[in-house]
Amino acid sequence: MKTVIKNGHVIDPSQDLDGRFDLIVEDGCIVELGENLPAEDADEVIDADGLLVTPGLIDIHVHLRDPGFEYKEDIVSGTRSAAAGGFTSVACMPNTKPVNDNKATTLYMINKAQLEGFANVFPICTITKGQKGTALVEMGDLKQAGCVGFSDDGLNVESGDVLRRAMEYASGFDMPIIAHAEDEGIKCGGVMNEGRVATELGLAGNPWVAEASTVARDLMLAELTGARLHVCHISTRRTVELIREAKARGVKVTCEVTPHHFTLTEEAVRGYDVNAKMGPPLRTADDVKAMKEGLADGTIDAIATDHAPHHVDDKNVEFNVAANGLVGLETALPLALNLVKEGVLTLNQAICCLTTRPASVMRIPRGTLAKGTAADITLIDPDYQWTLDATQMKTKARNTPFDGWELTGAAMMTMCAGKITFQRNS
Repeated sequence: MKTVIKNGHVIDPSQDLDGRFDLIVEDGCIVELGENLPAEDADEVIDADGLLVTPGLIDIHVHLRDPGFEYKEDIVSGTRSAAAGGFTSVACMPNTKPVNDNKATTLYMINKAQLEGFANVFPICTITKGQKGTALVEMGDLKQAGCVGFSDDGLNVESGDVLRRAMEYASGFDMPIIAHAEDEGIKCGGVMNEGRVATELGLAGNPWVAEASTVARDLMLAELTGARLHVCHISTRRTVELIREAKARGVKVTCEVTPHHFTLTEEAVRGYDVNAKMGPPLRTADDVKAMKEGLADGTIDAIATDHAPHHVDDKNVEFNVAANGLVGLETALPLALNLVKEGVLTLNQAICCLTTRPASVMRIPRGTLAKGTAADITLIDPDYQWTLDATQMKTKARNTPFDGWELTGAAMMTMCAGKITFQRNS
């Protein structure tokens, strides 16, 4: 089947393209990109006038909950949610049941996504067996199975020696160690950011140093071993500064920030809103400012959602015991485009943080509209105005603090390997 996408404003940071071009897609691949391409023999012509045409968006931090927690989310519903948000590729975290620390679980995820999913799924496996922080997984076998990185997601590897050995082992396979940087001893049961708001609400605080001190250790171990380190969902100014300094020294470090950490502050917790409870917690206005500065100067490599779906029973409890996290795949794009509206990022930079750079971080062969590559394409209306209704989201979960928000910008069509996986009814 031959599809021609005409009249769109193409933004492809991988090729430094920013202008009006047409695309020809055939047999799931991009076969031509240029001006005024012929469409007479096409099976389908898509008029993208007034729309941005970008590489399919990539989210390198999602929780699909499959296998084991399918009542929260599964690979089908999670990738359907991804497609609705404009994402064509997601890297999924290993805290499933059983945890993804083996070849069989990795292959299950990949195969189910290929057979039933709406986006490419790239599994991330654990660093240690069972996420217990002691014995390392078989990294070579897992890379061969299709794993793109290693993380004990949600759990910090407390033993410096174990993490050092993991970095040495992973570097032999040119694979990243993906860190959830949070010292549990310093966190000490904190359920929101330590500070005035926590004191007023009578909630235990989680100080910024729980994250920053762990990042400092991990950076020094990466410097020692020469390993690739990726730091998840950074949230504090000091963390940004540490990573900026490490990059200047040549440390092989990348990092990501979530839309909620550059949009919301700890003030969102007022009223004990359990949908504003997450790990790491929402921080101060100054920390939010630091996230924006880090994105603007390139210290922060990618925007990633940490999409964390939960059943209503996991959230509809007291704040102290409510599960951490929110669903983010369907709100990430408009929140990222807000940074363009605010003048924090250019449009090209925002798209780069959602496509080319996350692909580079995980070495995923996506994030480009180059000729001969898979036709993973997102058509975006940056001016589309809509109100989020959590009950209408494609994900199984409803845990979002953005319910009822008026948003600007949305994916109008998502195409994965040339197949339309989502089309918005305007």
